[in-house]
Amino acid sequence: MSRPFPSRSSSSSGPYVRVNGKIRAREVRVIGVDGKQLGVLSLGEALTMARSQGVDLVEIAPNATPPVCRLVDYGKYRYEQAKRDKESKKHQHANKVKEVQLSPKIDPHDLGVKVGHAIDFLCEDMKVKVTLKFRGREMAHTEFGFQIVEKFLTEISAYGHPDFAPKLNGRAINLMISPLPRNKRARHPSQPEDGAAPPAPVPRAEPSQAPVNNNHPPRTAKVEEPRPAGGFANSPFAELEIKR
Repeated sequence: MSRPFPSRSSSSSGPYVRVNGKIRAREVRVIGVDGKQLGVLSLGEALTMARSQGVDLVEIAPNATPPVCRLVDYGKYRYEQAKRDKESKKHQHANKVKEVQLSPKIDPHDLGVKVGHAIDFLCEDMKVKVTLKFRGREMAHTEFGFQIVEKFLTEISAYGHPDFAPKLNGRAINLMISPLPRNKRARHPSQPEDGAAPPAPVPRAEPSQAPVNNNHPPRTAKVEEPRPAGGFANSPFAELEIKR
């Protein structure tokens, strides 16, 4: 019994593609293996042509009139489609925005951490939104906040550029930073430079005998005193004189 709709497993893995006998149209527009147009053929003629060339008939444009089919190996077609999808996802990172929050009294170490996070995002082709908020009486000296933002821009200038000048909106300074093109962007700090020798492997310590410490004097053999005949070696009465 045929299903009126594709199963959930087929829809979750990608768009449903009809192949060979699953194509429902009576006539299809066929594209050959070399990419040339072969014209409009009946479904039976297109299937016969696909069998003769040892390939599949894959429906690539089901909404066209008539539907467009291609003579291609279905496994190869799926590989090419997955490769195109992967390439398109790489360019979607630019649409993602990551936020970095600063403060006028931020510690230099914390500022360095924020700069490192921003560099990571920019190297992954993501935009960075910088927000510096003022609290209480800090609004009386907004120039300190602008100095922090300018220092932040100087640190990431090799990786991204601001879309507009820093602006004070209400009680916060807002700024949007876009990544530079790959050919103009500096190398990520964690990546080794071209031609740089890889770090030498640390030699593995092999088990060996304990080292000899020459600072201590050599041990001498202990000479035992002869025991007195018929007595104990440590007898407390050995040195007593008996008075007669």
